[in-house]
This record gives sequence, structure tokens and C-alpha cells, in this order.
Amino acid sequence: MLLQRVGNRGIRLGTLFERAAARHPANVVVLDHELDLAPGLGRRLTVADIADLVDDFASRLWAAGVRPGDRVVVHKTNGFDITLLACVAARIGAVPVLLSPKLDGATVAELVRRVDRPHLITDQAKLDGELPDTVFDHACQVLLAAGDHPGARRLRDLAGAPRVAPATVSAHHPALITHTSGTTGIPKLAVHTGWTLQARYRPQAAATALVRKRRPVAVHVSFVHSRLFTAMAIAMLRGFPLVMLADDDPRQAADLFARLRPGVIEAHPNTFMRWEELADDPRRPLAQVKYFSSTFDAIHPRTVQRMLRASRHRLPLFAQLYGQSEAGPVVGRIFTRWRGEDADGRCVGRAFPGMTAVRVVSRDGRPVSETSPGYIEVRTNGRVLTYLGEPERYAQQEHDAWWRMGDVGYRTRWGCLHLLDREVDVIPGFGSTLSAEDALFSALDELVEVIIVPGPDSTPVPVVCTRDDKPLDKVAWDRATTGLPRMAEPVQWRRADLPQTATTKIKRLELARALGDGNRSR
Repeated sequence: MLLQRVGNRGIRLGTLFERAAARHPANVVVLDHELDLAPGLGRRLTVADIADLVDDFASRLWAAGVRPGDRVVVHKTNGFDITLLACVAARIGAVPVLLSPKLDGATVAELVRRVDRPHLITDQAKLDGELPDTVFDHACQVLLAAGDHPGARRLRDLAGAPRVAPATVSAHHPALITHTSGTTGIPKLAVHTGWTLQARYRPQAAATALVRKRRPVAVHVSFVHSRLFTAMAIAMLRGFPLVMLADDDPRQAADLFARLRPGVIEAHPNTFMRWEELADDPRRPLAQVKYFSSTFDAIHPRTVQRMLRASRHRLPLFAQLYGQSEAGPVVGRIFTRWRGEDADGRCVGRAFPGMTAVRVVSRDGRPVSETSPGYIEVRTNGRVLTYLGEPERYAQQEHDAWWRMGDVGYRTRWGCLHLLDREVDVIPGFGSTLSAEDALFSALDELVEVIIVPGPDSTPVPVVCTRDDKPLDKVAWDRATTGLPRMAEPVQWRRADLPQTATTKIKRLELARALGDGNRSR
């Protein structure tokens, strides 16, 4: 074990806002959208307002027959109330199961079936336009967060239900179920406990301890991702104003940041790529940011440097925490302005002493190196309990108490972990596709996305997206690819057409299939 269980009560989602309100009742949460659950509350809510809202809707769920240990699937139109509904269910001892609004209806129906007769909270928009009727067969009841639909019960009709006391649940019992990215098929359902979530909280809390002034913390993270709950807990319990974004449109983000002046920004790597243009905004919306954080995948050095140079702080920091839905953050690295765009973007950092451990295991019996990368495996107490309904798939990832991440890489003599590719994305004989993509980003400012996938004949095909969808400069492209492994001619797509997961990762296998089906441009 890496951490001691003594004294760890786990992250208690059901009382999170109540405890935060007791410490900082006037603290606020600012949204870029209205809550479907309570549109009348507007876009600026006190923590006390949210605590009362969670208590109110917990009583409504109880009145609807939800009881401790029941599973409550939440799949609704995108918004912060997805996260709040998880806290609502947890408050009465139920287990929230969060399914991304980006999932297609057939996938949602299959996941609801796997959860085994849960309560389903959704809305009219999802039922009318996306979800098949089979969800009514797979769920024990369907509850509506907004709108009307035959056969579904409206939560608004349960207003005024008697308040109920929060349930007490063991830190080692299931507390939250989220799904994996689904880049390789139907997502798996990962079972978290309060204790595993608390183990993930520690390295992230240690990192944000660098921020002293209580400037707003702006977050654009999928509302169904486990990372959001630890980020939210850190901000709320320390009294930092929280800015929650449902939309990562650069213009909207720039308007919001220019007005609120956040001191911390947490977002997906692809979101930071979209926000590169904020560095050129004359209002300097990133000027007060002391700390940038990205906790999902390696991020391109060009993006990191543009964020850091947009800050007016003497020493802004960009923290890259490499991790996974099943394990949480396992290694980290800090960037400063002095590490330029030529820094090795494949270096994702080192493990957190006393919290996580990492090793790289040979794939073919040869010593692990840059030219012969191995399987990345980790040990962490933040690892999920199991995959719901698929324990055999979970067991396949375990190797002598180590967890295989599904990525390949190597470690340098100084102990830094280098991430080269996902196992399923390795193109034999090419080397690291991620390294090649880093090089192209650094060389071509016009690129806003580039993904190298195998074509129908296994030749690497670069799929590129340009700023404002302008035609790719082929002369500059040819110059940038000099020295890189041989690739096919680039294929240009609109970024909005790229298949993405809930955390905005590109679904490379799906993209490769689309190219194989003849979709050469969008």
C-alpha cells in the first residue's frame, strides 16, 4: 500500500457543498450557462445556494423512492447540474453513475443495461432526440431534470418534499461510477470509492497549494469525469471562487476571463489548444493566471508556452499531470517560461513520492528504451475498485499489483517518464506518432490539430485541422516534415468533425476507420 487508510474518511460528495458553505458561505460559483434544475438561480450562485439546492433535490430523489445503495444513472444535456446531481444522489447514500452527454443513444442504452435496473435521470431533449425507448426497459424508473415525456416522472413535481438527513457511507464502499474514454469501443464503467477519490485529491491539492491568493479557479473539465470532483473539492473547501464552463468556445472564454480574471485554470489539453488565441486578445484575459493545469494527457509544448507567455505573473506555472480515469494522476511535471517550445513534450514527469509509483515493462524481452518502448504500469491508491459488470476486463490490466495504463514509453536515467503512444495506436516502424505531432505543432502555427493514424494500407496518414479552416500551406508542410518518418499526404478536416471522447480526446481508431471508408476530407 502506498497510503495509510487511518484517518481517511474519503471525499464525501453528498456533503461537500454543505461543508464548504460552513467554511465560506459567501463564496461563489460562476457559470457560463443556466442550471436546468434551477434556471431561476441564474449564473452566479453562492456556495450556500448550491448546498441548499443539493439538499432540496436529495429530498426529491428520496421521495421518488431512491434509497441507499441504489444506482442512479445521470445522462442529460450538458451542464454543471450533472455534477450536482451526483452530489444529490450521494447525499442519500445512492451511487451516482455519470454518462457523458456526448455518448450516442445506443451506447447509453447499453451502459444503462449493464448498470442493472438503475434509476435514470435524464431530460426531454435526450429522450426526444437521442435515447432509444429501450432505456425505459433497462431502468427501474426514469426521472426528468427538465421538460416532459410520457412515462417519465418530473423532479420538479416533487418540490417541497420533506428534507432528509445525509447518509453515512463507508469510505471503502462505491461512491461514484464514471466511464472510461471509449477510444477503443464501448466505455467501461469504473467504480470509485470515497477513499480512492481522496487518494487522488492529495497530489492535486499539493500542487494547488502553490496558489495563495483567492483568485477565481476556472475549470473546463467534463462534468462526468472523476477529476472534476477532486478539483471542485479543492477549490470549494479552500474558499476559492469557482468558474465552471460548459463551453470551451475561445470567444466566450475570453469574455468571461477578461471579466473575472482567474488565477488558476484547469482544462483538457485540447481545450488549451483552442484557447491559444486568447494569448493575442488585447484584453489580456489570461494576465492574472498563476497556475495552469492539465491532468489527462501529455500536452504540446507550443500550447504550454503560449499559455505561460499570456500571463503577467513573474513566474507562472503549467502543471501537466499524466493519468487515467482508472488510476487518477500518477506522474507530474511543471513547465515554466524557461522551458521553450523545443522542450520534449513526451516527458510527462515523475511519480509523486509516497503517493504513486511507476515502472515500464519490456514488450519483447529487450531493454526498454526510446527505440524499444515498454508498457507503462503504475501503483496508486487512487485506482478504481473494479469495472462494473466486467471484473475480468479489470483483472486483465493487473500485473503483480501494478496497473497497466494502456500506453507505451520509457524512463530516462533521471527517472522521467516519457509517453510515446497508446498501445493500440502504435504504427509499426514509424516511431512515436505523438512526438511527430509535437514537432509539427511547433513548426506550423496554422495547425490547431494534427493526428497521425494508419491509413487503409497501414501507411501513416496525418489528419490536420487549421486555424479558421484555411487551406494548409503545403510548402510550409513539406518543410516541417523534413526529418520526420515517411507519411502519406496530409488530409484536412474541420476540427468539429473529428470524433471525440467526453474529455475531448480524438478517437484515433474511429478516425482511422473513417479514412478507410473513404472519408478523406470534411
